[in-house]
Amino acid sequence: MTALIVLVVLLPLLGALAVAARANSRGAGIAMVVGALGSFAAAIVLAAEVAHRGRVEAWGGFLYVDALGAFFSVVVSLVVVLASFGSAAYLRVEEQRGELSSFQARLYFVFFSVFASGMLAVFSTGNLGLLWVLVETSTLASVVLVGLEGKARSLEAAWKYVIISSFGVTIALVATLFLFFSASTAHLTTSERLTWLSLFSHAHSLSPTSMRLAFLLAVVGYGTKVGLAPMHTWLPDAHSEAPSPASAMLSAGLLVTGMYAIIRYRAIAIACLGARYPGTVLLFLGFLTVFIGVMFLVRANNYKRLFAYSSIEHMGIIAVALGFGGTLGLYGALLQILAHAVGKAVLFLSSGHLVLGYGTRDAAKVRGVLTALPLAGGVLLLASLGVAGSPPFGVFLSELTIVRAGFAETNPFLPALLLLFLVIGFVSLLATTLAMVSGEHGDVEPVPPYPARSDRLLASIPLVGGLAAFALLGLWIPSGLNELLMHSIRAIS
Repeated sequence: MTALIVLVVLLPLLGALAVAARANSRGAGIAMVVGALGSFAAAIVLAAEVAHRGRVEAWGGFLYVDALGAFFSVVVSLVVVLASFGSAAYLRVEEQRGELSSFQARLYFVFFSVFASGMLAVFSTGNLGLLWVLVETSTLASVVLVGLEGKARSLEAAWKYVIISSFGVTIALVATLFLFFSASTAHLTTSERLTWLSLFSHAHSLSPTSMRLAFLLAVVGYGTKVGLAPMHTWLPDAHSEAPSPASAMLSAGLLVTGMYAIIRYRAIAIACLGARYPGTVLLFLGFLTVFIGVMFLVRANNYKRLFAYSSIEHMGIIAVALGFGGTLGLYGALLQILAHAVGKAVLFLSSGHLVLGYGTRDAAKVRGVLTALPLAGGVLLLASLGVAGSPPFGVFLSELTIVRAGFAETNPFLPALLLLFLVIGFVSLLATTLAMVSGEHGDVEPVPPYPARSDRLLASIPLVGGLAAFALLGLWIPSGLNELLMHSIRAIS
């Protein structure tokens, strides 16, 4: 199974290797799609093997994949597939229009590949020190994608991203050091003090005071990557200014990677301290994040910023689910991670059609999408309904599970408050997207976003395939996926 892990992590680098071999942007895009598909296939096989045979551990814990890591590998590799198809078409059109130079397009494929590979590597290690390094590596690669266009707004967004991320990097590093120090009372060897399995197995022997600080700092530090309030301010700028396929990777991939680190720390903290302290921290920051995300949804005018604030809301919901705890809470959180990743990737990829077709990110200037761009308009409408929490999409099922967990595990006031926020978010998101897809076009006359047939095909595949998967998650959860989810919950309980 070690070979499968290597394939999952390294196959996305085919795009970068194609650029190194002097392939043009078209060739690099195709290589990246092939690598992404191979990585996704390897992730599915790896998940099936882990679910049936148990975890993989080698190299003193530096290589480690259990059910939770395998689940996240499947989620992120699926996002990479969708974004790779979108990138191959989107970058070609941007280059043809002169919005990006050939050098910028090739730079995109290199750093997209490194970004994808770095995120997938996060789920393949059991060393929490190396995990920190890999999270930061993927973050640095994504900074280039945010500022790729070289415009004043994109460079400002990239700079803001770097500054705030650096703050999060420092805090997450201090959390790692406190975790290492907490293991000094557990009689672990130096190499075992940051190894997930050793820490989790000996959590009862860790220093409680150091563990409290480690967990709190980890939630704040990695929460900066996730977009938890009040460390969320980089996210709307970065997601709105990056090329749309890169926005899909940021929202559906990078945020998920940060949440994975928080889940690992949560498991150790609960085993050491009990559920009350970690639950309180996650509930406080989770509800604060949901509140801020929903309030900004009400007034967002840029549709890509609208989708970014929706991501903030969803990350808050996942934190709340982890705070509720219990089997239902964890199941709902993992299902929400999967459903949000697929739905938000589709939503950002559809926004790429709007950017190319209308030439603006201003929602007030985009009207009649369903008539002018039927595929993009239909996907935008359905994906918005799904991400907002409408049945039969996966988010409805995950949010229903989370609310049920709240009523089962905590004071009824908290899930009732969450329901109120969900209703406000639902109305706010759909009010904007319904206005965009309905009626006749306004002041901006749309143009075909993908003139070439091959580009239209490449751009359509992730929209149709992603939307179908998004809807299927709300109607039917395959037995293999359900088994993987349950194994994941047992791995951290």
